Amino acid sequence: MKIHEYQSKELFARYGIPIPAGAVAETPEEARAVAEKIGTFPMAVKAQIHAGGRGKGGGVKLARSVDEAVSHAQSILGMTLVTPQTGPEGRNVKRVLIEAGLDIASELYLSLTVDRESACLLIMASAAGGMDIEEVAEKTPEKIIKVLVNPLAGISGYHCRRVAYGLGLPKETVKPFLSLLTNLYKLFVDYDCSMVEINPLVVTANQEIHALDAKVSFDSNALFRHKDIIDYRDFDEEDPLDVEASKYNLNYINMDGTVGNMVNGAGLAMAVMDTIKLAGAEPANFLDVGGGATREMIENGFRIILSDKKVKALLINIFGGILRCDILAEGVVAAARNMEVDVPIVVRMEGTNVEEGRKILAESGMDLFTAMDLKDAGEQVAKLVA
Repeated sequence: MKIHEYQSKELFARYGIPIPAGAVAETPEEARAVAEKIGTFPMAVKAQIHAGGRGKGGGVKLARSVDEAVSHAQSILGMTLVTPQTGPEGRNVKRVLIEAGLDIASELYLSLTVDRESACLLIMASAAGGMDIEEVAEKTPEKIIKVLVNPLAGISGYHCRRVAYGLGLPKETVKPFLSLLTNLYKLFVDYDCSMVEINPLVVTANQEIHALDAKVSFDSNALFRHKDIIDYRDFDEEDPLDVEASKYNLNYINMDGTVGNMVNGAGLAMAVMDTIKLAGAEPANFLDVGGGATREMIENGFRIILSDKKVKALLINIFGGILRCDILAEGVVAAARNMEVDVPIVVRMEGTNVEEGRKILAESGMDLFTAMDLKDAGEQVAKLVA
């Protein structure tokens, strides 16, 4: 789950991570009140959406007076902000963060994430921080410092010093940086984060360190432990189909293709998407109904996939273990009848009660295509959407 910058900075403040003075506003009137309270200039007016690159899209502006801050807020609120991370459709801006400006001497990059290959937490940092960090990673990756931390042992002083010295920080800022990084690590672990990023982390002219930006995302599977974080969720920033799927414990991700997919198991779902692409078509979604899916979950999955107008065909690939093939077949037939499905459906199933499942499909009287293996399923559905 992602949250907004202003929400991330609320968490930063709890952990003693220095941030600029500021507050969020949803109207020009609220923006005026915030700007008057800050009272120092210049100040930044920043669009709040779940995407980076806001400055390049016109979503971050500097103001040198209260009236200018209000004018910027007025122009940003309600705009459709397009950045490299939003896609061409952009995002509607419903709130802005107004912050005091800082006298910036240098910009750094700092983040924590999970390195699954080493089963460690990964600290990444670079003295080449700022808006072009993606370009740094692509063209000069040697400028990025990487330090692995064993989560069982936790972070130590030497981890932080390796990062600080690698960044070439002025000696006056080393101690505050060590404290900041330690606190950031604690936040990451305490809240089961999947990523925490500060870009840029700035060193000011008077040798202070501040998180000028903040991005935090959480492992959704751990949210039951963090009721306060659930309140941060902004459904307007999520795909409506993703939100609908989450109501039924379905793992759904909307995509740009024309072949809808229903699969049980994340690994199997990835294999199905690869198979579709190899056959010359494009997947319209990722949908993992899970090993314990019920008939009702199958029906809801059907409804969500087919509500996407891009979908021209549906591929169902189930390995019957906990989810028996006959239960799947009953759910498929019920959903297809209830929804009056008007796109072709390719079904490939193997496993528990597979013969019973195939019999249910065969006797349904519906126009279903049966595939004998994954390659056959991919080729059939690709022909149907060609």
